[in-house]
Amino acid sequence: MKTKMFIFYKKYLSRFLKASFGSGCRFEPSCSEYCHQALRKYGVFRGGFMSLGRLIKCNPFGGFGWDPV
Repeated sequence: MKTKMFIFYKKYLSRFLKASFGSGCRFEPSCSEYCHQALRKYGVFRGGFMSLGRLIKCNPFGGFGWDPV
């Protein structure tokens, strides 16, 4: 269920937000793509914690650049 919710976000809401506000992710891959990869590779529990850690780093003092799963 949670994976389906994420896919819905990625497929519909993310595209709308990107079109409305532009792409502003500081990392490559983007935060949403990172979360998607982490959830698929490690499952909901570990992938969820990895995603949360990535989202916490997404701030002006966080980091930038290449950050693979």
